[in-house]
Amino acid sequence: MLTLRRGRYAARLADTPADVDRALALRSRCFRGGSGDDRDAFDDLCQHMLVEETRSGRDVCTFRLMPLNGGAEIGRSYSAQYYELSALHDFAGPMVEMGRFCIDPDVTDPDILRVAWGAMTSYVDDQGVEMLFGCSSFKGTAATQYMDAFALLKERHLAPKRWLPRVKAPNVFRFAQKLGRKPDVRRAMLGMPPLLRTYLMMGGWVSDHAVVDRDLGTLHVFTGLEIGAIPPARKRLLRAVAG
Repeated sequence: MLTLRRGRYAARLADTPADVDRALALRSRCFRGGSGDDRDAFDDLCQHMLVEETRSGRDVCTFRLMPLNGGAEIGRSYSAQYYELSALHDFAGPMVEMGRFCIDPDVTDPDILRVAWGAMTSYVDDQGVEMLFGCSSFKGTAATQYMDAFALLKERHLAPKRWLPRVKAPNVFRFAQKLGRKPDVRRAMLGMPPLLRTYLMMGGWVSDHAVVDRDLGTLHVFTGLEIGAIPPARKRLLRAVAG
């Protein structure tokens, strides 16, 4: 079983139903304010990662992983509910969808994100994954507060045309069509979710539109990362954490 210990935190794959329940409890706090069950049909198809504070045993981060043999299986993914992903059907290598990523809102230590990505790096290397993808979420459903972030995504980080997801969800914000502004980069990065910032630093790319998800109260963009395209210096840093 994958386990990674760094400083105050340890990451591991859940291996019991009780572990999965812990992941779901943290997700409920993060996505539903603790008042609703965040379980869905995809949970039984996924592996679940937990990051915990080693001294207290407190769960501080979780995400789930759905491995796919290649693009021909992408219709099974959670993301395929919201994005038309036929452009990715021809991706030949192993893929994994990372979903429901969340960090305890009461904890702000940046080392948590580092350990989570270290664990993901170990998983990707162990499984020979060639593409990592998922939905990266902005809090709230009003796009107006994120205009600089969306303008920056349009300017620098749109998916290559060969992989570009098309619109499927009924309620979307087509930022690549609608925004002509020059982004304020500082304001854009302040509004960018930490998970998405990390994807982008590694060479990740996004859909040209955001889905309005009223169930979770978020806006999200499809995000893809080809492992072979990660800059060598960034790979070395990730593998140093994965150790």
